[in-house]
Amino acid sequence: MTQLEYEFEIILSRVTSLIGISLGTNITSSTYSSSITDSTYSFNYVDYDIDYNYSEHGPKIKESISDLRTIAERMNSAGHLRDCVKVYKSVRKSFLDENLRRLGIEKLSINEVRRLEWGVLEAQIGQFIRAALICVRILFPSEKQLCEQIFEGLGTGTADACFTEMVKDRAIQLFNFAEAIGKSRRPPQRLFKILEVHKKLSDLLPYIDSAFRSKSLRSVFDHAAGILPQLAESARRILLGFENDVLHELSDFVHHRGGIHPTTKYVMNYIIHMSHFKETLTKLIISMPSKEENRRYSNDLTILDIEEIAQFERERNALPAHLIWIIHILQLKLKIKSKSYNDTSLALLFMMNNVHYVVQKIQESPVLGEMIGDDYLEKLADFVRQGVTAYQTSTWEAIFHCLRDEGANQSRKNCSLGQRLKTFNAMFEEVHRTQATWSVPDLRLRKELRDSILAELIPAYRVEMASVRSKCLAVIGL
Repeated sequence: MTQLEYEFEIILSRVTSLIGISLGTNITSSTYSSSITDSTYSFNYVDYDIDYNYSEHGPKIKESISDLRTIAERMNSAGHLRDCVKVYKSVRKSFLDENLRRLGIEKLSINEVRRLEWGVLEAQIGQFIRAALICVRILFPSEKQLCEQIFEGLGTGTADACFTEMVKDRAIQLFNFAEAIGKSRRPPQRLFKILEVHKKLSDLLPYIDSAFRSKSLRSVFDHAAGILPQLAESARRILLGFENDVLHELSDFVHHRGGIHPTTKYVMNYIIHMSHFKETLTKLIISMPSKEENRRYSNDLTILDIEEIAQFERERNALPAHLIWIIHILQLKLKIKSKSYNDTSLALLFMMNNVHYVVQKIQESPVLGEMIGDDYLEKLADFVRQGVTAYQTSTWEAIFHCLRDEGANQSRKNCSLGQRLKTFNAMFEEVHRTQATWSVPDLRLRKELRDSILAELIPAYRVEMASVRSKCLAVIGL
């Protein structure tokens, strides 16, 4: 190694160390969050500026880069530019590899990614998103600037060739992970991580375009851009798979108290999470729910019929149609499960509880409510109101009948008041014994049911008791 090569290596190592300190502080001080939304990751950073004014080491870095440029010019004049570039690559490759290692980027094949446990893969997706942000917005641009500052104008395309060799393989390694995500297994729980990757990669694409604009690096941009359709198709297939999972859900579990079924909670939680990605999913989901499935279940449509679905397709985009279709499938499955109850009143209570839960969750999410629309939400709410009436009729009508004179047949009129009250008490006790353990989890719905029953029961009971009192007074001559 010549004296100039040695000096170049020493100065470049010092510059690399100072830049590493500056970038390390910048990276570790960046904010990073991972809530599931369309704006999932907040990343504050200072672009790696050519003047390095943001760093306390800025003056030293600028002076050292000037020295490196001078040495490179002298070696170029002496015909040893290739040796200078070789030293540069040796020092800077180690720096880039160390940063990629710190960011958690591993060389994993598609098959290796497919074999990862979901918990491990989920964590690595989070690492990938953070690493992609830092690499595309900080590491790769800073490397490009450094190559240009030292080698621009020396030789033929030296700066570009040097940058290409430094980052091309590492960038492809980075984006290969995103490609593997798009080609990995597609259980429903992976949808949201795939959407996060799609959203962040879409946001970064202009910066990837800027960093890899040269002809020698255009394949990197093409590779990154080509991953987006794969992720989009994966998201579509997962959504279709989720709909089919709900449609063919075969759990024989039935809440013995008529409460909220686990499938109802799971489905509503899932579509609420989908609504968090409204912007992304609206772009990706472009086809309506399967008309074949609509026709297949047309005999069981209790909220939507075929004409309503067709009208909805004409008026809305595809994503809300899929959300409504999922809710409708859920309702069909709940109707089937309700038939497992031997008691009609309990079956009605089960349906009422679960559809009310759906309504409640839609109302609690403004974004989901906007997508579902007031018309369909009102249909669901009306179903609950009808359920309240049907439950009251099924359970309490016979009891109310004991206390009413209107429409009574002759045999009932001939019954003594005491016998009628005895019958009422026996029926009331039976209903209380049977339904005391039944569940109405929502306090508002529970109050609505209670008030509705009492509004019928108390006036009728008071009239009956007044009649008893009147006859008793007549007997004793008062």
